[in-house]
Amino acid sequence: MAQVSVDPHIMKVMLSSQRAEITEHHIYTRLASVTQDPHNRSALERIGTEELEHYRTWKQYTRRDVAPDNLRLLFYYLAARLLGITFTLKMMEGVERRAQAPDPLLIAAIPEIPAILAREDEHERELIALIDEERLRYMGSVVLGLNDAIVEFTGMLAGLTFALQNSRIIAVAALITGVAAALSMGSSEYLSQKSEPTAPDPIRAAFYTGFAYMIVVVLLVSPYLLLPSPYYALVFTLLGAVAVIFFFTYYISVAKDLPFRSRFVEMLAISFGIAAISFVIGLAIRVFLNVSV
Repeated sequence: MAQVSVDPHIMKVMLSSQRAEITEHHIYTRLASVTQDPHNRSALERIGTEELEHYRTWKQYTRRDVAPDNLRLLFYYLAARLLGITFTLKMMEGVERRAQAPDPLLIAAIPEIPAILAREDEHERELIALIDEERLRYMGSVVLGLNDAIVEFTGMLAGLTFALQNSRIIAVAALITGVAAALSMGSSEYLSQKSEPTAPDPIRAAFYTGFAYMIVVVLLVSPYLLLPSPYYALVFTLLGAVAVIFFFTYYISVAKDLPFRSRFVEMLAISFGIAAISFVIGLAIRVFLNVSV
């Protein structure tokens, strides 16, 4: 490829793109080195090789070597270890696509750039789709546990707050109920998956469902253990529910290429709608049954 005339703006854009490619090459290579599954390791190595080729393409124009961004490298590496490879790589590719939209001056200098970027994007998506993660195979079980826990416990804690008006008693009642419900949900998921010949491992599915349910229970009940006022505790519980819904909806949306906003609003409306109904029911029970704690 012929060297383009060195315009400072064009050179800056090309060097930025070149640095992004070498950084991603190192991210994929490092993840491949710590991945146990041979299938996933092979996919990551292939993506890393692709990124190195992209880096060399830019180098043909810039005639320079560029060091990787070590801070981004560390961030994405840790994110992949904590949140999973598929989610992190799709998040990373989404950020890079927005950051590296073709600059008009760059396109004028190198007309083939849009085609190059389009081919890179398509190929990287195909390779990322080859990655098979256990946490995504059991995502349906996790969704079941999280959704049930959020919907049930935001409503239940709202009702208990108005019925009992005592943080400690509410927390004890909710934890007992939560443990029983988590075991029940896990058992139901086990039986459900076992009845399906092509379903994943029923024991693991049951574990993911029960564990997800219990995590949400602990998060939502914690304010009642920490705050003396049940009403303040309820506010923080509802904020915690919003945070869980937001994070998990975002996670699913990125990992599985699903729309975020509509799913988030729907789940939020269901959870808080049930909580609002439970407010009224709890208050009515307290008044009509003359409950005093």
